Amino acid sequence: MSAILAIDQGTTGTTCLVIGEDGGVLGRAYSEFSQHFPQPGWVEHDALEIWEVTLGVAQEAIAAAGGRVGAGTAGVEAVDIRGIGITNQRETVVVWDRETGDPVHRAIVWQDRRTAARCRELKEQGAETLIRSRTGLVIDPYFSGTKLEWLLRNVDGLRTRAEAGELAAGTIDSWLIWKLTGGRVHATDPTNASRTLLYNIDAGAWDDELLDLLGVPRALLPDVRPSSGIFGETAPELFSGAIPVAGVAGDQQAALFGQGCWKPGLAKNTYGTGAFLLLHTGTERIASESGLLTTIACDAAGQPAYALEGAIFVAGAAVQWLRDGLGLLEEAPESGRMAASLESNDGVYLVPAFVGLGAPHWQPEARGTIVGLSRGTDGRHLARAALEAMAYSTRDVLLAMERDSGVAARELAVDGGAAANDWMMQFQADMLDLPVRRPQNLETTALGAAGLAGLATGVWADAEAFLGSRPAPDRFIPDMAPGDRQRMVAGWERAVATALYWAEGHAGQ
Repeated sequence: MSAILAIDQGTTGTTCLVIGEDGGVLGRAYSEFSQHFPQPGWVEHDALEIWEVTLGVAQEAIAAAGGRVGAGTAGVEAVDIRGIGITNQRETVVVWDRETGDPVHRAIVWQDRRTAARCRELKEQGAETLIRSRTGLVIDPYFSGTKLEWLLRNVDGLRTRAEAGELAAGTIDSWLIWKLTGGRVHATDPTNASRTLLYNIDAGAWDDELLDLLGVPRALLPDVRPSSGIFGETAPELFSGAIPVAGVAGDQQAALFGQGCWKPGLAKNTYGTGAFLLLHTGTERIASESGLLTTIACDAAGQPAYALEGAIFVAGAAVQWLRDGLGLLEEAPESGRMAASLESNDGVYLVPAFVGLGAPHWQPEARGTIVGLSRGTDGRHLARAALEAMAYSTRDVLLAMERDSGVAARELAVDGGAAANDWMMQFQADMLDLPVRRPQNLETTALGAAGLAGLATGVWADAEAFLGSRPAPDRFIPDMAPGDRQRMVAGWERAVATALYWAEGHAGQ
C-alpha cells in the first residue's frame, strides 16, 4: 500500500504517523523533548534535540508500519512510503551554520516574550500600520521577526556571519527540511513564512522594507515554495532510501487542509489548551476590523490562499483548572457527563479570562469571572459552564470573522481534545446554528501534512480523493429552538460584559 510519513513537530514533542492511501494510520510514534526557561518569559528549545527526536520517531513509525522506501517487487504487500509531509509549531525560529549544520543558539519558541519591549518600541515608531498592511499580523513577540532580530543583535558575531552568508535561519519546518535533505535544501512554505512579520502576503515574497526595519539579511532566509510540491529528497542513509519531502504547512493551516477546508466559508476550530479558529476566505485577502489575523492557508491544490485566524486564549485549560485547581473532577471527560446530567445551566456562566480576553474583545486586564451562583449551584454547573464557554467563545470569534469577511460559514469542522466530547459538540452546533463536523481521526494536523505530500506524490489524485479516503465523519446538527439559543447567548454576553467592567476598574492592578 502507498503511504505518506507525516511529521507533526509540536511544542512539547513530535508525533509521526504513517498514513495509508485509504486514510488509515498504519504506524505511529511519539516522543517529548526538553523545554528550557533561561529567564522569566523566555522559552527555548534545543533544535538538535528536536531533530534527533523527530528522526527517531519517524524511523519508529515507519518500522511500526512495516514500511519501505521506493518501488518493491511484485507481490510485496509492505507499506511503500512515497513521501513526507511536515507540519510544525509555528513562529519558533532557529539559526544554524550552513557548513556544519549546527544551531548557533537555542531555538526561540513562539511562547517567548523577550522581545515585548522591542514590540512596544516598534508600535511607538508607528510601524504597526506598515506591518499589518504587508503581513496581515499585529506586532507581537509571538511572531518570528523580532526573535530573529534579537538573535542578530545579542549573539556575538552573528550579524557579521549572517551578512557573509555563513548562516541559515528559519522556522522549524525549514530546520527539519535542511536536516532531512542533508543540508541540500533551505526552504519553507507560505503558511510558515506568513507568520514571521517579514513576508508580504500580497506579493508572496520576503519584503525588503520589513527586512530593513528588523535588520534581517535576505541571505539568511529560506526559499518560499508551495505547500504541496517536491522540496527535495531525504539523505538515503536516514530511511534506507531517499524519500521526497513533498508537503509543508504550519500546524493550524495543516489542520485546516486536513479538515477539507479549502474553500471560502469553510472553517475549523482546534480545541486544545486554547482554541484556534480559522475561516478560509479563498483568493481574497480580508483586512479584519476585529483584531483577527489574516494569514496564508492552502487551496485544494496546496497553493496559497487566505484565511482569517482568531485565538481563544482559554478552552480546555478551563476544564484542566476544574480538575487540577479545584479538584471537581478526576479526568477531563467527566465534564461531559456532569454537564449532561443537568437540564439547563441554571443561569451559571464562566468567563475563563484567566489570561485576559482575546478576539474579538481584546482586553488583557480581564480575569476569570463566574456569575449566576445560587445555593443550588454545584460542581456540575461549573463543569457545564466551562464547556459552554468554549462554544460561546467560538461563536463570538466566528461571528466576528463573518462580519469582517462578508463570508458566511457553512459548517464548523472540529478537532483537538475537547472535540471528543459529544455533549459539547452538540452544544456547539446549537450555539452556532450550524452543523459541526468531527473526523474519526482527530490528529488533523498530521493528516493535513500527509494530504499535501500525497497530492504531490500521486498517492491521492486530488484533494477530494484525499478527503474521501477517510471514514465518514460524525455530524452534529443544530437542534435548539431559536428563542432558547438567544436567551443563552444573552446570558453569556452579560457575563462577558461583567468581566469587561471589572477589568476597566482594575487596569494596571
